[in-house]
Amino acid sequence: MNNDISIMIGRTLVEIKKMCVGSDQIEFIDSGGSKYILYHDQSCCEIVCVEDVTGDPKDLIGVPLLMSEEVGGNSANYSGCSDSHTWTFYKFATVKGYVTIRWLGESNGYYSESVNFRMELSENEKMIKDIIE
Repeated sequence: MNNDISIMIGRTLVEIKKMCVGSDQIEFIDSGGSKYILYHDQSCCEIVCVEDVTGDPKDLIGVPLLMSEEVGGNSANYSGCSDSHTWTFYKFATVKGYVTIRWLGESNGYYSESVNFRMELSENEKMIKDIIE
């Protein structure tokens, strides 16, 4: 199963759930019923959530995605309370517009601050994939 978010390019989204500041999970549902989920597996002493959404999420609905990419890294200029932090940006675009989701992960440096991506194929897509393979 491909866990690279670029797999969403060409997919037409029909619904987006939980895309808001403070969320620790976002779900994208495409026209075939498959789900694409951005989330963080909580361990112990870290916080990873959406810090900002730039653009109108409605621009991602009803037309194929032209861009779906992840960009991340640490920032020496961040003045948060934690010892370690990681920014992760997810950039999406359609012919209607762009949306950038900025996640922030903070910890004492011993825990994961990453955002995970998971794809859940619809039953139809699972059957098609099985036939092709």
